[in-house]
Amino acid sequence: MGLGEWYDATVLPKVVSLGCGSQDVDELRAEVVPLAKGAVFELGCGGGFNQNHYDPQAVTSFSGIDPNASLLEAAQKRAREKGWDADIREGKGEDIPFHDGAFDTVVCTYTLCSVDDPVRVLAEMRRVLKPGGRLLFLEHGKAPDAGPARWQRRIEPVWKRLAGNCHLTREIGPSIRRAGYEIEPIGQRYFEKAPRWAGWMEWGVARRAGA
Repeated sequence: MGLGEWYDATVLPKVVSLGCGSQDVDELRAEVVPLAKGAVFELGCGGGFNQNHYDPQAVTSFSGIDPNASLLEAAQKRAREKGWDADIREGKGEDIPFHDGAFDTVVCTYTLCSVDDPVRVLAEMRRVLKPGGRLLFLEHGKAPDAGPARWQRRIEPVWKRLAGNCHLTREIGPSIRRAGYEIEPIGQRYFEKAPRWAGWMEWGVARRAGA
């Protein structure tokens, strides 16, 4: 096992758990994830961080993918503890292994920052949504202010190596709209306890435009 593989298998899951499992992040998850209903697909489900927030009375089935095997184990364990008959498997958002129109809800939290091709991933999520289905998103990304945005550009080359390909400068709302969605924003702000270059958040509900 090379150094990179060792880091991804042993260190990265701890880094992700530390950042994505914080109280501030969990409070935002609680504003988005309970809106999921019907057949639900979660992109980047590794770690199972969203699972406590799903409404068991509203979700009829749960599927998810993540490229990190170590994080997947945690998600699968949490699903078993909840008694879910869940389809959680290894996979990448650029090639979602489910049929067209398979889901009522797609959930994407803190994932678009780290995928290789966000345009393709957004198209894939749109593909697996049923007509009238909803994409629930909670992401961090490009700051709207010049100062933090400048620091994001400076820090990103090192940051993405340490944080699992996490990009700081990716647009959130504009990229979702360009992919053919209409957005109902829920909120956007900086985290008070985080440096501004790492703390810009946007969350909301998106539907396929024209659906």
